[in-house]
Amino acid sequence: MKTVEIKTDHKMELVDITEEVRREVERSGVGEGLVNVYTRHTTASIVINEDEEGLLKDFLASLQRIVPDDIYNYLHNRIDNNASSHIRSLILSPGVCIPITAGGPWLGTWQSIFFLELDGPRRRSFAITILGE
Repeated sequence: MKTVEIKTDHKMELVDITEEVRREVERSGVGEGLVNVYTRHTTASIVINEDEEGLLKDFLASLQRIVPDDIYNYLHNRIDNNASSHIRSLILSPGVCIPITAGGPWLGTWQSIFFLELDGPRRRSFAITILGE
């Protein structure tokens, strides 16, 4: 397992980590297998989608509409004032598992892997674990 440290700059942001994952798969020498990308933060997620600026802005705006920050009756806000970030992470996922084929992640033409910050800015980490032969 390799742990990667990153620093986020905004309350919510998508950080493209595709090349970091691709390099780690290549370094491993695994030709066929699986790569798992996982974060252990409860206010962050790992997602796969297209790296197109408008779409990424739409995605963040949609998360804000689905789980707004400005609802003051979140019970958890009595403690940390970040209940919306936790709830957003619940409807997403802390990790993704991607097949490895021909020595690289088997991603579609338009697919990229993102670290999704939901309660930044913060110092964060994610793990890349590779299994195979």
